[in-house]
Amino acid sequence: MSGADTSHRDYVGLLYRTHHGWLQARLRRYPGSSSYAEDIAAETFTQLLSVGQGMSIREPRALLTTIARRLIYQRWRRRDVEQAYLMKMQHELALCSPSPEALAQAHQTLQMIDALLDGLPQKVRNTFLLSRVNGLTYPEIAAQLGISRRSVSDYMSLALGRCLISDAALPKQSPFITRDSL
Repeated sequence: MSGADTSHRDYVGLLYRTHHGWLQARLRRYPGSSSYAEDIAAETFTQLLSVGQGMSIREPRALLTTIARRLIYQRWRRRDVEQAYLMKMQHELALCSPSPEALAQAHQTLQMIDALLDGLPQKVRNTFLLSRVNGLTYPEIAAQLGISRRSVSDYMSLALGRCLISDAALPKQSPFITRDSL
């Protein structure tokens, strides 16, 4: 470390010992900054320390206040951006979240479908659910269940036949599963 580095560091250390308490008290007066006044005061001196050597400060309190204000404004801007982002996310979540009524109706529909498929072999039920609930294609279902595409087609015919026979039992509208999607 060169002599200029140590002299600058010593000078900032002197400023810290002399003005840190004053700066912290001053920062507590800003609205919303009292909880982090100590952090901002420390950041202020850190920035001052990172400034080039050989700097003579005529009015150290004015400079410290200016640096601290800029840091406060940066925090406020960051907080505003974060709040705007969170509000946007809440709004988007509200738009894509189904209502409790829609969830209840979907639950009832799934219970009816489960009752309709009751008594069918497990592979037929799995095939139907993979197709209609998970949205898999016939080749994807065949690969996942380890059966042929022809078997998938046959199983779907059985399951759809069971659902069509009991078509009157299905609700007229459901937000997730409709008669048309069966």
